Amino acid sequence: MEATAEKFIKLIEIMSKLRGKEGCPWDQEQTHLSLRQHLLEETYEVLEALDEQNFPALKEELGDLLLQIVFHAQMAGEENLFSMQDIIENINNKLIRRHPHVFGDERVESAEEQIILWEQTKLKKEGKKSAIDGVPRQLPALVRAYRLQNKAATVGFDWPDINPVWEKLNEEIAELKQAIQKNDKGWIEEELGDVLFSIVNLSRFLNCNPEDALRRTINKFIKRFQLIEKRFTRQNRSLQQATLAELDALWDDIKKEEKKNAD
Repeated sequence: MEATAEKFIKLIEIMSKLRGKEGCPWDQEQTHLSLRQHLLEETYEVLEALDEQNFPALKEELGDLLLQIVFHAQMAGEENLFSMQDIIENINNKLIRRHPHVFGDERVESAEEQIILWEQTKLKKEGKKSAIDGVPRQLPALVRAYRLQNKAATVGFDWPDINPVWEKLNEEIAELKQAIQKNDKGWIEEELGDVLFSIVNLSRFLNCNPEDALRRTINKFIKRFQLIEKRFTRQNRSLQQATLAELDALWDDIKKEEKKNAD
């Protein structure tokens, strides 16, 4: 632990030097706003390493993400806003405050109870005005919907079981079909949003994160599509020369091969 602390201090010192008068011009020019995209990219690279279960890459990407945190702390310190010490102290206090069942007298018997306690603690002790506060607007819409629904559920705004969730999804699909029949683009967009929101709700009852599920399907699509491209390349043909039936049959063949390899 002591060696880790020393290396962390060394990282802070390196960043301070990079931002100093004798440092790197690029690092010196950065601002909190200019680093936003880098922070986002590093976060997604961590997710990619996790999806691939690539732990050597995860180690590297977590380091890159940590660098972004140190970078922002250094700039904030230069402006006398806050320091890395303030960041660490704040998260320490937050973890203790939001886990009264570990550091206090509360009792929690399950992860579900802990989630409810976590949100209730934020409402009672941290001045949150709404149960659904704290979900960043910048989140991808799918993740944001999932987080908002989870937060609302902690105060009882939820279906008792999955059956009415299915009914609501079917209701929204029927309304989308009506909008399509009317060819009303504004209405279609609204109803499509309702269908997507209902599917996110369904995913909660299935204990399946919709963002993870969709990302997995996207990766699967990329892999299959590129296999089709390679097969056509070997035949000196382009996809445009194929019929839809031929492409569909090839897609099914790839799916069968995947299933066979999985078995």
